[in-house]
Amino acid sequence: MGEPFLLPRVGSIDDPLRLAVLVSGGGSGLSSLLKFQANGPRSHRTVLVLADSEDAGGLEHGRQYGIDSKGIPVPTELPISERRMAHEEMVESQLRSSDVELVVLSGYMRILTPSFVGKWKGRIINVHPSLLPDFPGAHAHRDVLSEGARVTGCTVHLVDEGVDTGPILAQREVPVMPDDDEESLQERVKLVEHVLYPEVIEMLCSGQISL
Repeated sequence: MGEPFLLPRVGSIDDPLRLAVLVSGGGSGLSSLLKFQANGPRSHRTVLVLADSEDAGGLEHGRQYGIDSKGIPVPTELPISERRMAHEEMVESQLRSSDVELVVLSGYMRILTPSFVGKWKGRIINVHPSLLPDFPGAHAHRDVLSEGARVTGCTVHLVDEGVDTGPILAQREVPVMPDDDEESLQERVKLVEHVLYPEVIEMLCSGQISL
C-alpha cells in the first residue's frame, strides 16, 4: 500500500550509514544499540537521538556518547488537528539537517502518519514485542497473557503505513512462563530485543537484507 519500499544505501565501516534513533521512554534499546556500535567496527553509526518529550530518559544515553540528542514535544499551543503534522515536520527537519539515512524506532510510542512514512518507507525500522502478525499494537504483553499464549517473542520489521504491518525482517521466540505478569514478560522479551535489533540493523545497513 502507498509508496514503494526504498531500502537505504549499503553502508560500510569506512562510510557508515547515518542513523537517527527515536525514543519515548528510558531508552534501554537505544543503550544496547550504542553499546553494539561501540564494541566493534559497524556499517552504521548513530548521529541523532530524538524524543517526543524533553525529559525522556533515553536522551541521556545519546548524550553520554556525544550524540546530538533533542526532545521535540508535541506543540500543544496549536489546534489539536494541526499538532501531529506540525510535530512530524519538526522531526523531519532534524532528520534532514543531520543527513539521516535510516530512522530507528526504539520504544517510540507515536504512530507515524502515512505522509511521514511515505518519505522514509524502507528506511524506517522498528522492533515490536510480539511475534507479528500476532498481537500488534501498544499492549502486546497484555494481549499475549490474555490469550494464554505459551510462546511470544519480538519482531524486527520495516515500517509501512499500517500499525505493525510492515515486512518482517527477523523474529525470535521467548517462552511465556505460567507465573508471568506484564512486567516480567516485558523484561524477558527486552533481553532478546536488545540482542536481535542491533544485529538486524547491521544486516540491513551492510546490504545483507533485500526485499
